[in-house]
Amino acid sequence: MKIDPTTLPSAPSPPADTLPSHVIQDYLRKPLQQYFSPVTQSELPSRLAELLARFEAALAARGEAISFDFRNALMTALPALRTFGLSLSHDVVRADDLVQETCARAWANQHRFQAGTNFTAWLFTIMRNQFYTDLRKGRREVEDGDGLLAGQLAAPADQDHASTLRVVRERMEALPEAQRQALLLIGAEGYTYEEAALRLGCQVGTVKSRVSRARSSLLAALGEVVDH
Repeated sequence: MKIDPTTLPSAPSPPADTLPSHVIQDYLRKPLQQYFSPVTQSELPSRLAELLARFEAALAARGEAISFDFRNALMTALPALRTFGLSLSHDVVRADDLVQETCARAWANQHRFQAGTNFTAWLFTIMRNQFYTDLRKGRREVEDGDGLLAGQLAAPADQDHASTLRVVRERMEALPEAQRQALLLIGAEGYTYEEAALRLGCQVGTVKSRVSRARSSLLAALGEVVDH
């Protein structure tokens, strides 16, 4: 299942740079939530339960069982972990694969986790390493590297709307990974800067900087569409 950029709404004139940050956040939240709609749909909890069940079944096949504490920690982290997987891969199926691979690697290396540190950030590191390992090995194709998906999309009747969709999609894809992840947590999922910093394993000021740069990039892109 691919992210469908045709669900993105057309944008009105972007807010002026002088508007408060919460106004800009409200302006961008809906497009971001729709861009990452596979993460925010109501079926997500049951899907995560299915992923955990698959992981437990794989352990059972090897004669192993997941501990109660580790299972609880995974259940707490799974929504953020799947969101992170989608931000890396832009593909729900690949994101689910990454979640399962990350759980397996975390289980095998749980002795390396330092008690008292951020468990979710540790999982993020495992997933990020796994994702780039997959790319280096060439086991998976980078999604739409040549823009083929965009070329196959049916053009909306309204040309201005089509331009908005194209520009927003391209700018989202062009954002540095760290900025896209921070913007997703703050702009689409509504986490506070402090909560996002804990999940990403960085300082609050770093999250604010990444979000600010990502928002500026998106607002500039939307402004270009409106101006033309």
